[in-house]
Amino acid sequence: MIYPIVVYGHPVLRKVAEDIERDYPERDKLIADLFETMYYSEGLGLAAPQIGKSIRIFVIDGKPAAEDEPALAEFKKAFINPHIIEKNGELVPMTEGCLSIPNLREEINRESRIRITYYDESWNYHDEVYEGYAARIIQHEYDHLDGIMFTDKVSPLRKRLLKSKLTAISKGKFEADYRTILPGQKIK
Repeated sequence: MIYPIVVYGHPVLRKVAEDIERDYPERDKLIADLFETMYYSEGLGLAAPQIGKSIRIFVIDGKPAAEDEPALAEFKKAFINPHIIEKNGELVPMTEGCLSIPNLREEINRESRIRITYYDESWNYHDEVYEGYAARIIQHEYDHLDGIMFTDKVSPLRKRLLKSKLTAISKGKFEADYRTILPGQKIK
């Protein structure tokens, strides 16, 4: 099932998401739906809060970025109850975008290396280190689970300059090739 994407300004995007239990109802279907919604919306990753579910799950498929980053060709995973336990390395600037903030891209600094714990779809526990672009994608999606948007990471001056664009997005003044849920609209 393809879900609509929750747009900037909706309160679910600012909540800290909750861990889930192994027997979470229809967990496998939800993960499949997250992948399907992500592919339909042409994203590299998608977190459960972006479809209105305040739980700690996100999915990633780096294949669309493999032309620039060949190591991402096989980087397809679901992260359940992830927790970043270490960030280090140099701060690397890169332009990011987000399905929940349509048509807006900004340069963001992120650490080049992370260590993360999580469960996969089969409920196997992992404690792994990621570097480079994979670490960046994980950090972006992980931030959604903590109620953080990539625009929160720009400089104070840039935030002031973006304010009118973000307000317009929250009012539905944007174009997207996927269905969306605006602030004030009910999540089904």
